[in-house]
Amino acid sequence: MEILISTTAAIWLWAALLAVFVVVELATANLVTIWFAVGALAALLASLATNNVLWQALVFLLVSLVALIATKPLVSRARARKPAAAVELDRNIGRTAKALEDLRPGTVGRVRLDGVDWNAVTDAPIRAGEACVVQAIGGTTLTVAPEKAPATAK
Repeated sequence: MEILISTTAAIWLWAALLAVFVVVELATANLVTIWFAVGALAALLASLATNNVLWQALVFLLVSLVALIATKPLVSRARARKPAAAVELDRNIGRTAKALEDLRPGTVGRVRLDGVDWNAVTDAPIRAGEACVVQAIGGTTLTVAPEKAPATAK
């Protein structure tokens, strides 16, 4: 069985699909459609050799599948590894910082941790000079909470 279309129409078809897959990939940045973009590129090249859309579609499917199978394990491993910088930052969770200014819920203030000034947000008011505990890190902003005063013995 043959379904023939002109070379120009086939080139436009595969170029359009390639563009859609690339735009979706760039919008999501999750390596969701990159394999299909590779397949569409291969089908576009195949359209230069044959006008049979079924052969072009077969090239698209096979190349997409091979690209997916060949790269999926690599991508999964790369996603599983946490960047070294993130691991270093996570070590600061639970540590004590010092408020450089009054911190109020809903606003961004400044704290100092190990001699480095950070943006900070909080759910409870913290006065300038008071100690606070790092609860989370998001980019360059620490989420902090007031340090609880030690209980006094009775």
